[in-house]
Amino acid sequence: MHFVFLVEEPSAEAALSELLPRLIGQDATFQIHPHQGKKDLLDSLLGKLKGYSKWLPSDWRVVVLIDLDSGDCKKVKAGLEQVARRAKMTTKTSTTGRRKPQVLNRIAIEELEAWFFGDVEALCSAYPGVPATLAAKRGFRDPDKIKGGTWERLEQVLQKAGHFKGGLAKIAAAREIAKHMRPDRNCSKSFRVFRDGLHAMLAS
Repeated sequence: MHFVFLVEEPSAEAALSELLPRLIGQDATFQIHPHQGKKDLLDSLLGKLKGYSKWLPSDWRVVVLIDLDSGDCKKVKAGLEQVARRAKMTTKTSTTGRRKPQVLNRIAIEELEAWFFGDVEALCSAYPGVPATLAAKRGFRDPDKIKGGTWERLEQVLQKAGHFKGGLAKIAAAREIAKHMRPDRNCSKSFRVFRDGLHAMLAS
């Protein structure tokens, strides 16, 4: 099976490039197409899916991954599903019977960096000085509910540990943390939904 990932920005591309071999195995292949932010991805999504719908091989799947930011999860997901329907493509959510899903819509809550907080061991391995007890501290116990912007909180945590004094390098940090992440131990619910969705697509 071959996966095409449509993501918001290069930092998501960097993280997925490291993570995907552990998520989908060595027998599946993938491409990642980063955009210049959420607006760029959403503005071009219908056209891209319409294009794919005309020639997509039966063993190809399209995965759309966006950050929730401050949006409403149900409304954002419904919007993505509607775009897929307009493009006449089947999704994991809408597919019934023997029809195979072509599109998997997934949302990082509230941002991709929440997935990094979901694996504190990976954070500690990538950046020594990050406390191993971080996940037990108030405000960090649920990665998907971290307040104040997850990338800003990640920058604060890493700077306190002695890294990125001049500001967080999002792409470099995403790549380095993802190198150490283990999909089976991540406690971010939105990451687990993403992981399980990929596994379901592989089985379809």
